[in-house]
Amino acid sequence: MRAGQICTLNVVTCDRNTTVLEASKLMRASHVGDVVVVENKHDRIAPLGIVTDRDIAISVVAEEIEPGSVLVADIMSSPVVTAFEWEDGFCLPRRMRRLGVRRIAVIDDAGSLVGVVTEDDLLQFIGDYLVELSHVSTRQTILEEKRRA
Repeated sequence: MRAGQICTLNVVTCDRNTTVLEASKLMRASHVGDVVVVENKHDRIAPLGIVTDRDIAISVVAEEIEPGSVLVADIMSSPVVTAFEWEDGFCLPRRMRRLGVRRIAVIDDAGSLVGVVTEDDLLQFIGDYLVELSHVSTRQTILEEKRRA
């Protein structure tokens, strides 16, 4: 399955001048753990970076910095790790491990944001795949029994 089929399409985004406080409120309202920082480039939404709840906790809260005084551009991971929507989803876990990330922005060939693949999305995808595979032998037995009857 392709990355574009696995990813979450409803991505929460903001621009680089959004405060960490505003980004936190976006995350809370949308029940997500990340915000993709984007910019409009020639009629496309291009991902610049990503800010996670962990980034906020470690870089702002733990440092006792006022979240309304910090911009997401100051704490975002950039450049954001990306995958093309046509890439094989089975390649993504290795990239995540190698680069030490839990989220990958999915882009089209023009570089526009399509969605985000998270570690949870991949676990769901691979889990569904394994469940389907586990039913192969069961189905084979049922079909053999029907043919012999």
